Amino acid sequence: MRRTAVLYLLLLIAAISLGGCAGSLPFLVTSTPTPTLTPTHTATFTPSPTATFTQTPSITPSPTATLTPTETETPTITPTPTFALPIGVVKVGQAFCRYGPGKNYLPANDLVQGDAVVIGGKDFTGNWLWVKPERIGRYCWSAASNFEISGDLKTVIVQQTNLPKSTFVNAPTGAGASRDGNQVTITWDSADYIPVGDRRGYLLEVFVCQSGVYIFYALHTDGTSYTVTDDSGCGTPSKGLLYIAEKHGYSEPVVIPWP
Repeated sequence: MRRTAVLYLLLLIAAISLGGCAGSLPFLVTSTPTPTLTPTHTATFTPSPTATFTQTPSITPSPTATLTPTETETPTITPTPTFALPIGVVKVGQAFCRYGPGKNYLPANDLVQGDAVVIGGKDFTGNWLWVKPERIGRYCWSAASNFEISGDLKTVIVQQTNLPKSTFVNAPTGAGASRDGNQVTITWDSADYIPVGDRRGYLLEVFVCQSGVYIFYALHTDGTSYTVTDDSGCGTPSKGLLYIAEKHGYSEPVVIPWP
C-alpha cells in the first residue's frame, strides 16, 4: 500500500513538471465529456375534440286563434207606458177631504165647488178617492161622488191609509171583545185625560164577515163600546184596530182581541 502511494505521488510530481512545457497530459487524464441528452420524441398532446352541442330548436307556440266576436243584437228597450192621472172637479157646493176613506175619519180640509184635484189613488171599493187639491197641495180622501172625473180610474192604485199621529194622546187601554152569536161587542177604557175641547171620540177599523162577504168598516163613537155584526162563513178571519181621536190626529192603535 505504501509503495503504491509513493508511486502515485511521484507520477503526480512528474506530471506537474512536464505540464509547464507540454501544457497538458492527455495520455494521463482523459476527460470524459458529459453526455448530452438528446430528447427523444416529445409527445404532442392533441386535445380531444370539444363536443359540439347542436342547439335544439325552441318550440314556437302555435298562434292562439282570435275569436271573432259574434255580433250581439242591441236589445230594444220597451218603454214603460205612463198614464196621466185622472182629474176631478168638485161638483157639490161643499165637501170634506178627510184623513181616511170614510165619513168617520177626521176632516183634513174643506173642498168647495169648482176645486180641481189630481186623483192619485182609491180605496179597494173605488168609492173613496185619494186626491190632491190644487189649492192645498197635499193628499186627502174624499168621496168619489163629490167629483166630475176626467180620465180612467182603473189607472190609479189602491192606496193604503196613513193616519196622522198625535203626540198628545196615548194608545187606548183595556180593549176587549165578546161574542153573542154573530154579534161582537168591543169595549175599552175611557180616555178622560184629554181636554174636552180636543176630544174627537174613538175610531175602530174592522174587517168583518157579513152574508159571506168580507167587509171593511171605519166606525166612530164617543162612547167606550161598539157592537158589530160578524157572521161565519168567510175564509179570512175577522179583525180590528182601535184608536183614540183628538183634534191633532190619532193615537197609536191597539189590536182588538177578536173572539
